Amino acid sequence: MTQRAGLFITLEGGEGAGKSTAAAALAAMLRGEGRAVVLTREPGGTAGAEAVRALLLGDTELSPLAQTMLHFAARADHVEGVIRPALAEGAMVICDRFYDSTMAYQAYGQGVDIAAVAGLIRMIGLRPDITFMLEVPLEVSRARLAARNAGSDRYERMGADVMTRIAGGFRAIAASEPGRCVTLDGTQEPAAVVAQMREQIRARTGR
Repeated sequence: MTQRAGLFITLEGGEGAGKSTAAAALAAMLRGEGRAVVLTREPGGTAGAEAVRALLLGDTELSPLAQTMLHFAARADHVEGVIRPALAEGAMVICDRFYDSTMAYQAYGQGVDIAAVAGLIRMIGLRPDITFMLEVPLEVSRARLAARNAGSDRYERMGADVMTRIAGGFRAIAASEPGRCVTLDGTQEPAAVVAQMREQIRARTGR
């Protein structure tokens, strides 16, 4: 995987795990320390990737394989247009979802070939320095989604069996890469989650 000067941090987990809230709070904390931080998300981050995001989260019928390919198309544009340049400049990049989500959702959750997804990950050629996996029970996820009082997207409408497989996928990924992945209890208060993230970043990277 490509070497770079900055630090690449990703947040992963199922629906309602608190990733977006934690990512924004972590970015604010690091900026408060005087660090250069780029906060971004997937799918998204560039004009092209945001257009793909609208398609992926909309009502258009898409097979799991089609979803996989669209996620990686958006990711390729995002990596080349935003993430690599920021890392080359020495910034800390915090990304709300990255390739682990595609592996968990489309491979483990929807049955796309794991080896095929792994091949696309190798093609992207960029590995996070540290990945935080936020875990919450299914009932907590459902309650948080309901509390948002907003229209659901295709992933929020997945059934309990699929969501269970996705959660198992995230756990399998974390177990396979303990040097990169840190699993955190997403039911904690956001401040506690972010404090643990900051501690892990310092312990694992010295920054």
